[in-house]
Amino acid sequence: MCLQSAHRISRQAVRPPGHIPSGMCKAAERNIGRIAVGLLIVALAVAHAAAQTGATAYTWDQIRAKFEADNPTLQADETNVQETQAEEITADLRPNPQFGLTVDGTQIAPNDGIWQPLAGTFVVPSISYLHERDHKRELRLQSAQQGTQIAGSQHSDLERSMLFTLRTAFVETLEAKAIVNLSQQELKYYDHIIAISRERYQKGDLAKIDFERIELQRVQYESDLETAQVNLRTAKIQLVELLDEHAPINQFDVQGPFDFSDQLQPLDFFHQIAFNNRPDLRAALQSVQQAATNHKLAIANGSTDPTIGAWYTYNASTANPYANQTLGFSVNIPLRIFDRNQGEKARTQLDILRNQQLADAARAQVLSDVDSAYAQVNGNLVLLRPYRAQYLGEALEVRETVTYAWQHGGASLMDFLNAQSDYRNVQIAYLQLVGAYLTAAAQLNMAVGREVIQ
Repeated sequence: MCLQSAHRISRQAVRPPGHIPSGMCKAAERNIGRIAVGLLIVALAVAHAAAQTGATAYTWDQIRAKFEADNPTLQADETNVQETQAEEITADLRPNPQFGLTVDGTQIAPNDGIWQPLAGTFVVPSISYLHERDHKRELRLQSAQQGTQIAGSQHSDLERSMLFTLRTAFVETLEAKAIVNLSQQELKYYDHIIAISRERYQKGDLAKIDFERIELQRVQYESDLETAQVNLRTAKIQLVELLDEHAPINQFDVQGPFDFSDQLQPLDFFHQIAFNNRPDLRAALQSVQQAATNHKLAIANGSTDPTIGAWYTYNASTANPYANQTLGFSVNIPLRIFDRNQGEKARTQLDILRNQQLADAARAQVLSDVDSAYAQVNGNLVLLRPYRAQYLGEALEVRETVTYAWQHGGASLMDFLNAQSDYRNVQIAYLQLVGAYLTAAAQLNMAVGREVIQ
């Protein structure tokens, strides 16, 4: 019965101390198959869990679309862009003409006994218009349009940073689900170990103290599962908050691949994409253009704008006794003896230099962000490759071999418990590394301004 129980735990051959069974190579091949199946189960755990709970499982594309449509912070900033665009209408307004009406010539006191108050009254309607020179209105409109472009780029930059936060919460949820799935599998496996150990204890093949020590270890597995479930719920709460979702947490779920890609493009590839796509860098360059336009506008505002006027009179008192109806014209030109726009000219000139310096700083920040994110992605890949190629297989092989050996008296209870713990530690470390890789990939996507690593 002891031998049959051991075979239910592992089908590998016994490995007594100092002896390597002839069937070990075939057993190793079977281990590789088990590892592949286990990894596939972890990768598909999100979809299976969603189907079992009946919750609505969202993919990353669905999460992103919902976020962009419903997030109030993004919507408020989009309204700010629309407000900035509305300012273009104000900037393009022409001066309104001025209409005036003058009444003169009314007699207010008798003269030589004659009082005809309205006999000499005449009405003078007039109209005037301020003519803006040196393309002031066109420059105001151009500056306002460039301001809209800057606001749009800043909105894209806000969306870029918030999408990184969203992607991080999405990855944390996937990682928490994978750990919950692993914890459930480990608890189920350990319950199987307890069942076999109980059978051995009842048959007198296992000491009571050893059986109790094995049972006590189940507390750790239960604690790990409960912690994993709490972490999963917390990750979902953070994700739901970003989505402004009001559905119950139990009805919300996510799904997607929880794995890593071993391929990574050269660093220069990401540098070029970042220079072409980073919205904060684009906003900095647009600010330089707007500063140049504002300087041109300041110079134009220093020019004089004449006011042209015309009027008509009837029953006019003029030197020509026959000129009862007359027309008049006027041109008013301000005398700019003192240029009151010198300060604005100097300020806008300095503002060009300031924005150029900010653009250089933004360009350096882009390089720093890409280099840092690239190093993190590459560092995670360096750690993940040996896990996939070696450590996962070795952890499984050690656990099954030590378990089988302990069942046959070839290993101590401490060796058995350590092998169980080591296997779980390796699996947890692997899942955490995959989560760290996906988070670093999201950071690299943010650094270059678009998704380059899915």
